[in-house]
Amino acid sequence: MKHILVIDDSPTIRISVEYALKKVNIPIRQAENGQDALQKFRDIKAAGDDVALCICDINMPVMDGISFIREFRKIDKFTPVLVLTTESEQDKIKAGKEAGASGWIVKPFQPAELLGVVEKFIR
Repeated sequence: MKHILVIDDSPTIRISVEYALKKVNIPIRQAENGQDALQKFRDIKAAGDDVALCICDINMPVMDGISFIREFRKIDKFTPVLVLTTESEQDKIKAGKEAGASGWIVKPFQPAELLGVVEKFIR
């Protein structure tokens, strides 16, 4: 079974994303930061499942989104990582792309827009 991993330090955002993605019928796992997400990813793989997509914030405590993407790419080169953040500066976006981000959505997001992007990635 495939999962979507939602990584954000805001419980409100994690719940909003999960709600927006109800229609895709893929289980959603939540993580509070990059380090938590790496552990959840390992847990999912250890259970014999896989991750279809990561949706990741940039500004988080413990391990930020750019660091998460760099670390994640060392263990998974292909799973898409969609950045969902308030950051819209070109240098942040460039750093995200260089780390291995697959796409970038700026908060606040429209649920339909997020759903549309996610559906493209998980097809």
